[in-house]
Amino acid sequence: MRIGIVGCAGRMGKMLVNAVLDGEGCTLAGGTERLGSDALDRDLGELAGRDRVGLPVEADPAALFQRADAVIDFTAPAATLVHADLAARSGRVLVVGTTGMSPADEAKLRAAAGHAAIVYAPNFSIGVNLLMALTERAAAVLAEDYDIEIVEMHHRHKVDAPSGTALGLGRAAAAGRAVALDEVWCKSRDGHTGPRPRGEIGFATLRGGDVIGDHSVIFAAEGERVELTHKASSRAVFAKGAVRAARWAAGQPPGLYSMRHVLGL
Repeated sequence: MRIGIVGCAGRMGKMLVNAVLDGEGCTLAGGTERLGSDALDRDLGELAGRDRVGLPVEADPAALFQRADAVIDFTAPAATLVHADLAARSGRVLVVGTTGMSPADEAKLRAAAGHAAIVYAPNFSIGVNLLMALTERAAAVLAEDYDIEIVEMHHRHKVDAPSGTALGLGRAAAAGRAVALDEVWCKSRDGHTGPRPRGEIGFATLRGGDVIGDHSVIFAAEGERVELTHKASSRAVFAKGAVRAARWAAGQPPGLYSMRHVLGL
């Protein structure tokens, strides 16, 4: 399977290049970066810290979509929508790990999925997706006597908060209780807030250092507390999961899929 990487010079982009080069049953189709990037024309292998592979970094994602079977995108919302349109036009598989997507952005992604297989997930770690499934189950079993708080920490350079993964965990908890997350969430607290409302799903966001991603879901009740936690020590787990998603999607009809579909959860 020929897999291309858009945004290949970023931290995740380099991880994705290495994951494709090391993966079984796939080859690297190429990689792109924005116009003006210092990475343009550099060899993709050298860019990722390994031997040359004879593929230069390019600026034209349309050309990449034409020769790839699948493209992996961990970029930014505006760029992802351009790539989703290219996937719809070419019928190529698109794997999206971009965070910070608005409801309007997600609606456009869903429309593009009418013409191509698109896997969209806030996190491609197998462990995190298991955590989401466990969170939904726990929220269904533990009634509203258990307050739900989601705590996440990331490196100081992360630009969106709460993280896409934290919001994904919130959606899983809300689904377990058959409610809409945006009707029960509390993204921040400051000042005299009063008592905590029953059924609220709270978020706490921490930023600092080089933390790759820590997420905890806390179910707190009178007399006991249940905590589910995942900690990532390497971005390689996200890259490996994205490559696994691309290979899985190759045999699927057009549609918008998640890692739950990929893992059969």
